[in-house]
Formats: sequence, C-alpha cells, structure tokens
Amino acid sequence: MDSQTALAPHTTHDASPAGRLKPDSLGVLGILFFVLSAQAPLTGIAGAVPISVALGNGAGTPAAYVAAGLVVLLFSIGFVAMGRHVVDAGAFYTYIGKGLGRTTGSGSAGVALFAYCAIQAAMYGLYGATVSGLVGHYAGVHVAWWVWTLATMVIVQVLGAAGIEMGARVLAVFVLAEFSILIAFALVSFSKGGGPDGLGFADSFSPRAALQGAPGVALMFAVASMFGFEATAIYGEEAREPRRTVPRATYLSVAVITCFFAFTSWMLVSAHGAASATAEAGKALESGDATSFVFAPIAAQFGAWTGDVLPVLLATSLFAGILAFHNSANRYLFSLGREGLLPHGLTAINRRHSPWVAGVVQSVIASALVMPFALLGKDPVLTLFSWFSGVAVLGIMLLYFLTSVSVVVYFRRSRADTRIWNTLVAPVLGAFGIAGAIWLIIENFTTLIGGDPTTAAWLQLTVPAVLVVGLVVARLTRRGRTIADAEES
Repeated sequence: MDSQTALAPHTTHDASPAGRLKPDSLGVLGILFFVLSAQAPLTGIAGAVPISVALGNGAGTPAAYVAAGLVVLLFSIGFVAMGRHVVDAGAFYTYIGKGLGRTTGSGSAGVALFAYCAIQAAMYGLYGATVSGLVGHYAGVHVAWWVWTLATMVIVQVLGAAGIEMGARVLAVFVLAEFSILIAFALVSFSKGGGPDGLGFADSFSPRAALQGAPGVALMFAVASMFGFEATAIYGEEAREPRRTVPRATYLSVAVITCFFAFTSWMLVSAHGAASATAEAGKALESGDATSFVFAPIAAQFGAWTGDVLPVLLATSLFAGILAFHNSANRYLFSLGREGLLPHGLTAINRRHSPWVAGVVQSVIASALVMPFALLGKDPVLTLFSWFSGVAVLGIMLLYFLTSVSVVVYFRRSRADTRIWNTLVAPVLGAFGIAGAIWLIIENFTTLIGGDPTTAAWLQLTVPAVLVVGLVVARLTRRGRTIADAEES
C-alpha cells in the first residue's frame, strides 16, 4: 500500500445523517454535466471568442485556450491530490485551511461564495436580456428583463431543492443540446477542410500566432472560460466513491473543456479565414451583436433555421450555468453553517437531502445583487453581466493560487502523499501560471468589464475586501468559541 492510499480520507463534516448531503448521488458523468453547465459552453463561445479574436491575438485565439488548459491542468493535479484526503462540500476553503490555517481558509470561503454568487448574478443579467429579446421578437410581448430573471430565480430554487439527481437531468438536456450543435459545426468544418484559407493550423497554433496582437486579453478570456471546473470537488460528498470519481471527473472536465473551446474557436477562425477573422470579429463587435461572428458561420453551414435555434440555446445555456452555480453556492453556505462560521440553520436539508435553507439564502443573495441594477435602470449586459463576470474571475483565480500554495504546504508538513510531481512540482508550476494569469486579468480588467478605469479599480478592490472581512469574521467567531468553551469549563 503506497502513501497515497495508506490513509483514509479526512473529512470535516458531521457524521450524523442530519449534517450530511445525500451520498452516492452522482457518478463521473453527473458531476461532469454540472461542471460543463457552469461553463455555459455556448455563452463562452458566442460571448468570449469574438472579443478575444477582435481585441486579443486574432487567429491565435485557439492557442490561448490550450495555454489556459495547461495551467488549469497543472493546478488540478495538486487539487486532486488534496481531494483524496479531504472530502467536503466546502472544497476551496477546506483545502486552503488544511495548509494555510483555518482562519485563512474561512476567509477564502467568503471569496468563493462571493465569486459564485457574482458569476450567477452576471449570468442572470445576460439571461434576462436574452429571454426578454426572444419573447419580444417571437411573441410580441415586451417585458422588462428583470421580470424574467426573478421568475427564473423561483424555478432555479425549486430545481435546487428537488435534489442533485433532478438538477443533473435538467442540465444534461441543455448541455447536450448546445454542445451538439457547436461540435457538429466544428466537425463538419474540419471534414470540409476549413474555410477560405483552409484549416490554417499554423495560423492559430504556432508560437508566432499565439503571441501576436494582445495575447494577454485572449488568455484572460480563455482562463475565464475554465471557471467552474473545481465544482468536481464540491460534489465529492455526494459522489459515488469520491476518491475515484472526483479525480476522474476533474481531469475529464479539464480535458473536455480545453479541447472543446480550442477546437471550436479554431474552426470559427477557419470559417472566416485566418487573414479576415480579426476584421470580421471587429465588425461584429461594432454592430452591437458580437454573437453574429459565431452564429453566421453556423447558419452558412447548416441553414437559416439555426438563426432561430441558437438564440434559444443561448438562453438555455445561461439557465444551465445559473442552476449549476446555484448548486455550488448553496453547498458553500451549507458547509459554512456546518463549520459554525454562519448560522447553523443553513445546514437544514429536506427529504431529498438537499440544502434547501441554504438554497433560499442563495436565491435571496442573487436577487440582492441583481435588483439594484434593475431599479437604477442599468443595462443588464454592459453593467451587471460584464462587471460581475470580471469580479468573479478575479476572485476565483485568487482561490486557485491560494489552493496551490496550500497543497504544497499541507503535503510538505503531513507527508500524507509523498509523490513529488503531484504535491510539489505541478502545484508550484500551476501557482506561477495562475499568478501570471491574475496579473494579466488586473492589467486588462477595464477591457474585461467594458467600463472605465475608476469602476474597474473599485470592482477589483471588492475581492481583497471580501477576503479581509472573511478573515475578521473567522477570527472573531473562533475567539467567541474559545471564550464560550472556557466559561463552560
């Protein structure tokens, strides 16, 4: 028996059934669907690729997805190693706490919760605008975007409370639909030898292509497209044989996400022609409909009917992502309640072993983030979607970095796993790659949010502010416990 399997996984949850989520609910494919739903594949392709091509490194955009995938893969090696010894719905903050101390871990929990709620709120903004436009176009009924958003919050709450299995089935339908049409387009384009300039492999993947223009912008959006893969560990407590299921789901998620975005973006560039792609993406942005850069080649390949289907799939893609992040965030609230850092009432579970109180609280947080934009009459895409997307990406990258450092510290100290590559080399390389990505995000943050430098600065400050508040709350909570225990004794 090697050092990796000699120890049983250390769990931080209450062993009582009342304090546990439903075990053996998810297999590898179930977890994979939750992760891919969080990616909102069509949203990522239709929203990010045109910007990356126009403002980033042009035809070299597919190479940015490969680079981002390699960085995330290095990170995931240490992440998986830690997951073999720690199974908890808190994932990030539990992992960080194991190596950097419980106070730091608890502080990072605030960042994780903030990031998940922020990205969900951002998606609600784009979702509301998309559905409002669809209903107005096809039914002639014009209703404010926030009405559809609030109605969807109720649906998401119901599905979240219905349990993991129900959520996985719903997400599977949406994910398969959007994946199918995008992969079909990419495969057909590839089989036909690409667009006017051919496949143009060197134009997209050579070092020269990868480094042309502003590669930092493209890498920034590529990293953002990876957001959500870490949910594999969040569902570890509900997975079948988590020590095998979670690692497999994690590596499979990273591989599928990287290959999907790199291959699909390559075929989109090829469809326009490597020499013309940057100009075409720029025209799409100037027209106010960036999705035309993606939807037009698909329509040319399969027919005009896709013009009706793709906007609907964009809406379902966003819905799937919203539901996935709802499930992730309410499990963070559940775990924090179980740890005593938030009210214990958050640990209440229903007959389906779903954290329904935490789900209600998460929905309230989502409405609190969304409604100010509605009341102030702000554009849901240019403000709510772009601002909170940028903040969420910055917050999650900070968690990646802290987790990588914690993995190194934890295994150097505990010797629970002595594999050098898995517990030292890969996490260190991943940490350097993530640090570089954070620098690029900060340098290009104004572009990412589509706002002004002052707004960008204030939004960036929210992430360290949330971390500091989390650290203070954790310290005060633990000090209160110590005093209470001393008085009882």
